[in-house]
Amino acid sequence: MNILFTCGGTAGHVNPAVALARIFQQRHPECKVLFVGADGGMENRLVPKEGYDIRTVTITNFHRSFKPKDIAHNLGTVLNMQKSKGQARKILDEFKPDLVVGTGGYASYPVVREAARRGIPTAVHESNAVPGVTTKALSKVVDRVMVGFEESRAHYDDPDKVVVTGTPVRGDFFRYTKAEARTQLGLSDDRPLLLSYWGSLGARVMNEQTVELMALEREAGMPFHHIHGAGRDYQRMMEMLDGRGIDARQGDLQVREYIYDMPLVMAAADVVLCRAGASTISELTAIAKPSVLVPSPNVTANHQEKNARVLEGQGAAVLLLEKDSSGRVLFDTVSGLLNDNKGRDTMVRALNAMSVSDAGETIYKTLRDLMK
Repeated sequence: MNILFTCGGTAGHVNPAVALARIFQQRHPECKVLFVGADGGMENRLVPKEGYDIRTVTITNFHRSFKPKDIAHNLGTVLNMQKSKGQARKILDEFKPDLVVGTGGYASYPVVREAARRGIPTAVHESNAVPGVTTKALSKVVDRVMVGFEESRAHYDDPDKVVVTGTPVRGDFFRYTKAEARTQLGLSDDRPLLLSYWGSLGARVMNEQTVELMALEREAGMPFHHIHGAGRDYQRMMEMLDGRGIDARQGDLQVREYIYDMPLVMAAADVVLCRAGASTISELTAIAKPSVLVPSPNVTANHQEKNARVLEGQGAAVLLLEKDSSGRVLFDTVSGLLNDNKGRDTMVRALNAMSVSDAGETIYKTLRDLMK
C-alpha cells in the first residue's frame, strides 16, 4: 500500500498529514508513505524530522495587486504551475500511490489534481473553518472533502461530498490529566495557570502587549501562574522584562523561547491565550480547553479570524481582535475568565459538542472506504 500526502505552507497543514501517516503505518506496517511539498516550504524541515521522505514541486501563490513587481510575480506563478504539472506527473509515475491526500497548501493542487485525473482515489482535508483557495478548487475534482467543523460544510458546492471528520492531533495531547500535568510542572498551590503563545515565529506586537500583561500580573500579586512562549522574539522580550525589573525565568512567571512540552503545559492550563491557526484550534477543541483567541491579522484570507469566529459563535472561546487588544485588555480578559468557573465550564461543554471524538480514526475509515 502506497499513500501520498501533499501539504505545506504552515504546520497546520503538515501536522494532520503526519498524524494520518502514523495511523496508516500502525494499522498497515507494510504501508509506504511519501510527502510532497513546495520548493523552500517549511514542510521540507518539518516532514523529515518526523521520519518521512518528501519530494517537492515548484509552485507559488498569486499576489492580489497590479503593481509591476506583483504582476511579474504572478507571471512567474503561471509558469510554475505548468512546471509543477510535469513534476507531479513524474512523482506519481515513480511512487504509484494507491491513495493521494491533500491537507492544504499550494503544493497540493498539481499533485491531487493529476491524481484525480488518473482515477486514483483522492481526498482533501481542510483544518480551517473556511476553505482556502487550494482546497476550494480541489473540492470539485476529489472523491471526498474532509472538514473539521459542521459549520464548514456550507462553504462547498457539493455538500454530499463533504464529511465532518474533525482534525487529528498528536496523541501526546491526551496523555496527561490536569492534576498530573500540574504536578510535573511543580504547581503546588491552587492558583490557576495561564498559558500564552503567539506561534513559533513569535509576534512583535503581541509580545510587547504580553510584557504589559506580565507587569500588571506582578502589580496584582500574581493571582495566577503564567507560562509564555515568546518564539524567535525571545531575547528582545526578556530585555524588555529585565528593564522593568521582572524576572520571568522561573517560578510563577516563566517566559520560554519555545514550549517544547506543549501537550504537558496545555493539559495543566486553565486558560490558553493564543492565535487562531488551524493546528491551535484543533488542539484546543480536541482537549476542550477554554481560550482567549487573538487572530493574526496578517494571514491569507483572514482565515484565523474566521476560525475564531466559529468557536466564538458556539460559546467555545473568547475572541479579541488585535486592533482592540492591549496589555490592560489582555489582563482584564484573562483575569475575568480565570475567575469565572461557570463560564469556563460552559466553554468546555461547547468545545466537547464541536469536537469529533476520534478524528484520526474517522479520517482513517473515510480514506479506507475510498480505497475499497
